Amino acid sequence: MGRIIDIHEPEFRRLDLNLLLVFTALLRERSVTKAAQRLYLGQPAVSAALSRLRVFTGDELFVRTPAGRAPTVRALALAESLKPILEGLSETLFRDLVFDPAGSERCFTLGLFDVGEVTLAPALLARMEQAGSGMRVALRPADRTSAAELLDSGAIELAIADFGEHPGWLRRQALYQEHFACLFDPRLVPVASPVSLEDYPRYPHLLASFSGDSTGLVDEALARHGMSRRVALSSARFTTLPFVLRTFASFATLPAAAAHAYAARLGLAVSPLPFELPSVELSQLWHVRHDNDPGHLWFRTLVAEAVAGLTVLRSPG
Repeated sequence: MGRIIDIHEPEFRRLDLNLLLVFTALLRERSVTKAAQRLYLGQPAVSAALSRLRVFTGDELFVRTPAGRAPTVRALALAESLKPILEGLSETLFRDLVFDPAGSERCFTLGLFDVGEVTLAPALLARMEQAGSGMRVALRPADRTSAAELLDSGAIELAIADFGEHPGWLRRQALYQEHFACLFDPRLVPVASPVSLEDYPRYPHLLASFSGDSTGLVDEALARHGMSRRVALSSARFTTLPFVLRTFASFATLPAAAAHAYAARLGLAVSPLPFELPSVELSQLWHVRHDNDPGHLWFRTLVAEAVAGLTVLRSPG
């Protein structure tokens, strides 16, 4: 939640804030006629506005002198107090918003599933370092079922997952097509890569399932070939599976990018699947309130560039 603006709204309802424009014009011009010209208003309209200001403040504000309208002590005091407020408001509303990543210490909260952290986080940090940014990223667990609520509550600012239908107050940008691959330890599973359709169901399988289901798209694909597999272990986290593979002769079907990352670090082998499996479109999702936030736009662009730079995403195997 943002900071609460602590004002007394009923008092403000008594004041037409446009009267402050008349006040500043009179301060500058010291003449009702010239103030009217500056504001593109008729002289009677400015005179009427000045009368309303006098009633509201209980002071004459501007008095006639041979040199024009002179501000009273009360008017000068008001001017001193209003100057930083009105100039700050003008700057906030009408300046071109810019974002300097090198001078920012902002922390972005990014919602990802666990294998997204493994593949994207290193690339994202590298690009932030190249930009000379002092910003930080806080990763939070999120998936297609939880992201909308987390974005709405402000718990995260950006989410990456395979989103389907989403509320109209969220914005979505497609990032890439996620393919799947087979991961195994060649010391324990002595098969040649690519793994054949016959070898694939010969060994037990490890399954990642957010919902706890023991079957999925892989089982549907195998059923079309009149085959089935034995799931020895299911976990809500993909990151558990590669470590089990190193001690248990089995296969795991994972997003290809993560499979390659684990293979490189843990001495595992990657193989294309021996059957067709639909790819999944990964997107980034954010709340509409961040649409015109220049810092958020910079971060979304950085995420898209980091994803595009992951060469392992460009092929199914």
